[in-house]
Amino acid sequence: MANELTLKAIGIVRNGIKQRPEQGWEKIVSNIVVNSSLTEALDGLEEFSHIVVLFWMHQAAAGELPMKVQPKGEGELPLVGLFASRSPHRPNPVGVTTVRLLERQGNILKVEGLDAFDGTPVIDIKPYISGFDSVANVKVPQWVTNR
Repeated sequence: MANELTLKAIGIVRNGIKQRPEQGWEKIVSNIVVNSSLTEALDGLEEFSHIVVLFWMHQAAAGELPMKVQPKGEGELPLVGLFASRSPHRPNPVGVTTVRLLERQGNILKVEGLDAFDGTPVIDIKPYISGFDSVANVKVPQWVTNR
C-alpha cells in the first residue's frame, strides 16, 4: 500500500468567507472557479440540482491529531472518536459537502451551502444522484438527532 498520494486541485472556492459564519453555511453562496483547462469536463453538470464537492481543508490546524473530539466543539455533546465526527482535524483534511448548484457559467459553478473558506482548494466534483448518494434506513447516534 502506498503511504503517499498526490492530489491536484481542480479549482478554488471564492466566497469572501474567512471564518465560520455565525448563522451557519446553509445560505452561503460561493463560486467554485474550476481550472479553465477542465471547463469541458463540466459539460452536463448544470442539469443536476445538487453536486458533491470534495475539498482540501487547508486551514485545518496541523499538529498532534486528537483521537477523541467533541462534535462541533460543543461541551454538551459526548466525546467520540475522531472518525465518528466531522471534525476538520483529520489525518487527511478532506471535506465533502452536497450543495445546491445555482448556475454554471463556463468554468465557474455558483453553489449554495458549501462549508469552505475563501481560497479552499477543490479536489473533485461529482453530481449528486439520489439513487447512489442517499441511503434508506440510516442509523445515527442519539446525540445527532437530538440537535
